[in-house]
Amino acid sequence: MKRLLDWLDERSGYRRVVAQALDEDVVGGASFAYVFGSVLTFILLLQFTTGVFLAMYYSPSATDAWASVAYIQDTVTMGWFVRGLHSYGASAMVIVAGLHLLQTAIYGAYKAPRELNWITGVLMLGLILAFALTGYLLPWDQTGYWATKVATGIAGTSPVIGDQLQQVAQAGNEYGNLTLTRFFAIHVFILPALLIGLVVVHIALFRRHGVTPKWGRSKEALDSSTQPFWPDQMFRDIVAMAVVFAILVGVNVYSGGVKLDGPADPASNFDARPEWYFRALFQVLKYFEGAMEHVVALGTPVVVGGVLLGLPFADRGADRNPRGRLPFIAVIAVGATLVGVLTVLSFREDAADERLQKRLTEAHEQSVKARALAKEHGVPPAGGRAVFATEPYYRARNLWAEHCQSCHQGDERKGPEITYGYNSRSWIRDFLKDPSGQRFFGVTEINEMEPVELTGVELDAVVEFVYGQTGADDVNGELAAKGKQLFEDNCTDCHSSFESEEVDISGDPSEWAAPDLRRRGSVDMLASFIRDAGKLPYFGDKNEMPVFDRSKLSENDRYLLAEYLVWLRSAAPEPRDAQAAQTTTR
Repeated sequence: MKRLLDWLDERSGYRRVVAQALDEDVVGGASFAYVFGSVLTFILLLQFTTGVFLAMYYSPSATDAWASVAYIQDTVTMGWFVRGLHSYGASAMVIVAGLHLLQTAIYGAYKAPRELNWITGVLMLGLILAFALTGYLLPWDQTGYWATKVATGIAGTSPVIGDQLQQVAQAGNEYGNLTLTRFFAIHVFILPALLIGLVVVHIALFRRHGVTPKWGRSKEALDSSTQPFWPDQMFRDIVAMAVVFAILVGVNVYSGGVKLDGPADPASNFDARPEWYFRALFQVLKYFEGAMEHVVALGTPVVVGGVLLGLPFADRGADRNPRGRLPFIAVIAVGATLVGVLTVLSFREDAADERLQKRLTEAHEQSVKARALAKEHGVPPAGGRAVFATEPYYRARNLWAEHCQSCHQGDERKGPEITYGYNSRSWIRDFLKDPSGQRFFGVTEINEMEPVELTGVELDAVVEFVYGQTGADDVNGELAAKGKQLFEDNCTDCHSSFESEEVDISGDPSEWAAPDLRRRGSVDMLASFIRDAGKLPYFGDKNEMPVFDRSKLSENDRYLLAEYLVWLRSAAPEPRDAQAAQTTTR
């Protein structure tokens, strides 16, 4: 091994490079107070590494972005874990950068001759926040789309150059494919190049001036306690890196990865909320209206940045003891406290807003549905929103929502409830036990049917017989045969007998007693029923349902609806629909 390393050093000189990197004196001794810079460098390397892996699968276009992120999240092996590390790493960078800034301010490490080091650090903090802002849009989901649109809209209110600035940010007059590719280029190429450049300058300046030791110690005491960077300080840095990495992994695993909202929908009205590190500014803007809101939105970052950049030139005394610099320390402390309070207020107000929480729940359910459809069926070439078109009976659902839902679902129903489980055994049983109840014909004028008095096995048999008319392939033939006999004995005073080959529909519709139940719930019967429920052998003159002839629904659409109704018989309700169904039943 020694011969190999000697050979490598002779040709590369790596030992000199390592020595220059590690042979550094830590004046005053190693301390955990100095670990933040190394931890930030570690997180930055983690961000670059995870970002490269994500870029291998990510497609920066408005049609493919959400689909590629959903693929990373739900299909790629450990994709959710890598994406989670990248996202939580961004938050960790903000936190550690803030702690590094506070430690530097408390130690007075911005004082001469270290002003430039402080300034490059503040500029790096600004770039870290810019990373967060540009990365927020890349999934092209609802949160990223609308939150970033609000941000660029605020930038567009800047004096003189507002319109130009907004057009440069969104690559045109409106959000679209070029907006996403521009943010991707900024996030992946421009910002990393700027940040790497500042890191190199920052480290070079740090190596030139060395560690700023704790105040109040004599030169002799500092010299006597000086330790080498390797291994004393390096050990503490590695411990801190390991702790931060363990926290990132723990949070990532515990949360199951970061969220991904449904595909961006420019036509929606989404309640966008920024990431937690922008929540303070978001909360401040609630207290202003009109032009003042834009002034505060643009002015606050400028004021905060100006205060931080001007701190070394305002606090020019030689004393680094915080007690002798209370006004300057107070500015930092009050600012940090105010940010914390505003952030907490923002989250608490959102948590107390029931309407907002309801909308967020609905948005979450949409995202769950979108991701499930994407995983099962893929995303069509048309893009993220097109994933909903892969849902079973997508067109039929739209037809149902347009023509049928208002009468058959919800508290204002005008007809029997039709939802998941329609025409199933349990639905038929509930109907037979209370046909004129509010769930069924109680909301119509066809409310004369009395409950079936059969119980136990006899009721099961009639249910099985009626269920068998739907064309289901899991009918108990023996039980259904018994049910047919019970039906003939108890129900044919109103309904047609099944003993005859066909039903006679030549009678007077006004004298029609009850619908014929042959093939009830089958596709052909339902398509015919949808067209005109008032014709025989259905409800006759008792019918209240509109006619859906070709002027309203084509034959193909009626059959699509009929197939959808048959599908409902065995379909499992989605979470939101199940809750709605329970509410309707109650």
